Amino acid sequence: MSSRNAVVRGLLAVALGLGALTVATSAQAETRWEAAHPRRDQVLDRTANLRHRIAQQRREGEISPARARALRMQDRRVRAREQAMARRNGGYITPAQQAALNRRENGISHRVGQ
Repeated sequence: MSSRNAVVRGLLAVALGLGALTVATSAQAETRWEAAHPRRDQVLDRTANLRHRIAQQRREGEISPARARALRMQDRRVRAREQAMARRNGGYITPAQQAALNRRENGISHRVGQ
């Protein structure tokens, strides 16, 4: 029984070690740009997620090709607006601008879910 306990403890140690490695790797995954521009990073992550959802629903037949195209165009407009805001502010967006962009993304997101 003691050898079985040793094996279980060994496996547990390996699992904990891999878990710690995963946490350390995900913390290091943030680039310097992401750390310096957290509001822009959040908005851009949302647009990427929305593009993925649009593509997935299009593949599954939940939305038509024309609707997917229109939603992608609206999302591109949000992305262009984010870039324009950042250009005006030296590469950053303000919290108010982030909120405005998120409101636009919310509207698009609700239309994707219909």
